[in-house]
Amino acid sequence: MTATITCEPLTATIGAEVRGLDAAQLANDDAIAEAIAGALEQYGVLVFRGLHLHPEDQVAFGRRLGEIDYEPGHHPVRGIYRVTLDKSKNASADYLKATFRWHMDGCTPLNGEPPQKATILSARDVAAVGGETEFASTYAGYEALSDEDKQQLGSLRVVHALEASQRSVTPDPTPQQLERWRNRPASTHPLVWTHRSGRRSLVIGIHASHVVGLDLDEGRALLRDLLDRTTACERVYRHQWSVGDTVIWDNTGVVHRAAPYDASSPRELLRTTVFGDEPIR
Repeated sequence: MTATITCEPLTATIGAEVRGLDAAQLANDDAIAEAIAGALEQYGVLVFRGLHLHPEDQVAFGRRLGEIDYEPGHHPVRGIYRVTLDKSKNASADYLKATFRWHMDGCTPLNGEPPQKATILSARDVAAVGGETEFASTYAGYEALSDEDKQQLGSLRVVHALEASQRSVTPDPTPQQLERWRNRPASTHPLVWTHRSGRRSLVIGIHASHVVGLDLDEGRALLRDLLDRTTACERVYRHQWSVGDTVIWDNTGVVHRAAPYDASSPRELLRTTVFGDEPIR
């Protein structure tokens, strides 16, 4: 039997705060996990303030939502990835600077796997200035389009590439950087994702390189316009982190970004990724 949870909407288009749950319930209660999965489908982003979720409990919670990523994450607990610009804690910290731009995880997979289903983040330390995380619904972005736009965009396909996202923060890469970026295969996806549920969302973000069959500049202008409209300030939930907060989002229907913060900041978030099981179609 599915449990009932209390959700307080945070904006008109995305986000809700979940109240009255503790870390043990998230880690151990299948009925609670099922209710959270349903709320995630409805709200896109769920916020648990002051939860102080231990890494082991975070992984246990993630496992109740699906298969999780156990790749090494610069953290002693398997299933946890350290999100920090401190290179002593994460040797791949420079790569994370691209997360300062709007993106959806998993659009450039190594082996054609579907995008991640959900991402869980918990705050261990926060930045004095900056470091907030912003979210916008790509379901709402699609729904706000005119009928004419929906018809015109429905058949378009877009190439997504690591190079596109990395050039946003490193516009003049070294030959070595360029080679490394291009070693990751590009992926081509429909601009409009028709989900199993029947809902439709836009597949957009800084990793969207160009539109197949359109003039390069014309296609990129279209992608920028769609991203700008989807992430207009009145459509965004901006989470101001406090130590102990946990946030989970539906990666299949949300774009997100981190507000820039100084590389010397102690900001450290712990991430658990739930693998996806639905290809973009």
